[in-house]
This record gives sequence, structure tokens and C-alpha cells, in this order.
Amino acid sequence: MPGERKWYVVQTYASYEKRVKDDLTQRIKAMKMQDKIFTVLIPTETNTVIKDGKSREVTRKLYPGYVMIEMVLDEQSWYTVRHTPGVTGFIGAGTHPMPLSEDEVEKIMSGMKKSEESPKVEIDLKPGDTVRVTAEGVRKGFTGPVVEINARKGKVKFKNDMLGGSIVEIDYKDLEKI
Repeated sequence: MPGERKWYVVQTYASYEKRVKDDLTQRIKAMKMQDKIFTVLIPTETNTVIKDGKSREVTRKLYPGYVMIEMVLDEQSWYTVRHTPGVTGFIGAGTHPMPLSEDEVEKIMSGMKKSEESPKVEIDLKPGDTVRVTAEGVRKGFTGPVVEINARKGKVKFKNDMLGGSIVEIDYKDLEKI
């Protein structure tokens, strides 16, 4: 239905998503299209990456090479978006942009929100890697091979060589890979 506010997806040159978002935001203001183009979004997720015992947050694009745009599709809005530097085209059948369904939009938005609320933890360990406990306390210096990793909880189970092979669960921050 013409005049209806919907989400569309445009394809960009590789790694041009942020540039397209910034350029399009400027074009919307310059061409006075705020009443037709509302939101320009790069779907991302936040992960906590643990490497060499150090933790850092990393933001990754969910769909590299694509930008979502909430807009009312007409000739002017199509032209504004399509002729933004870095945009290669709308996603759709032939020359007709296809809007995302409400379910698709909800899935993307809820995935982004979930990622912000509880970032996924990526630990630079895998079963079989040998680790050493670095935290102060009775377990300091314990070593052994990793048996299991629970990234959601940030816990690692390893077989403790010093206690006759018993399984020890410890926070990933208290370990170092050896």
C-alpha cells in the first residue's frame, strides 16, 4: 500500500555500511526527506571476546554489506536512497524493493536487544587446550586440559592434573592458556 511506513534493506559495497548510513542521514536532511525516511540502521550484535586472559567488547554486523531503512517508499525516497554513494541497490524482485515482513523486523530487533542486554561471550579456548589458574587462592597454579566451556556463564571446566584428574569449574577470567 503506497504511503505506508515499512522497513527495506539496501545492499552496500563491502564494509561501506557506516559510510552509507552517515551519507544517507546527511542526504535525508539536505533533501528534506525526514517525513519519508525515518530510520537508517546497521543491525549489529555485541560480543565479549576473551583472549589471552583479557576481556573486550566487540560489535559485529549481523548482515555485512546490508543496511536497513524505515521509510515510506515513493519515487523521491527511492531516489534519495538509491543514489546515495555506496548503495548498490534495494533487496527485492527486479527493480521493485520488497519490504521486510513484521516478523523479520521483530526477529532482527529482538536479536539486537538481546545482544545488548547480555552479550555473547567468546572465549579463546577449546576443549583440549591446557590452562593454568591465575586467580589468587587455593587453586592458583592448577593446570590441566579444558574439558568443557560454558560461554553463556563464562565458566570453563578443566581436568586438574594436580588433584588426580578431578574436574574443576572456574571463571574464564581466572585462567590463562599455556
